[in-house]
Amino acid sequence: MKKILSIAAFLAVAGCSTIAADGPVKTMDGVLTGAGGMTLYTFDRDTAGNGKSVCNGPCATNWPPLMASQAPGGDYSLVTRDDGKTQLAYKGKPLYYWAKDTKPGDKTGEGVNQVWHAARP
Repeated sequence: MKKILSIAAFLAVAGCSTIAADGPVKTMDGVLTGAGGMTLYTFDRDTAGNGKSVCNGPCATNWPPLMASQAPGGDYSLVTRDDGKTQLAYKGKPLYYWAKDTKPGDKTGEGVNQVWHAARP
């Protein structure tokens, strides 16, 4: 049963990550959160301000991008992915969910391979 709930939570997050995220990103417990209060992450291999994401293909399966059709302004902008779709970025760094976070407030992606970090305001 727990495995089914985990899979359902993953699919919910993955599904939300592909829908236009025109609503505001929020801050919860010191980190940026997206749909349903799920933690957002940045990737050290992305270069801030270059307008691209380097996490594509299998990487994006584990780290679903926060897709958006427009940025809310301020420190937020859009980057263009390899498939031509746009992803929300904070201070030039693309934002991602982590597929293994199962509930709001989870930060299990923090420090993965020493290159993934919870996005902080």
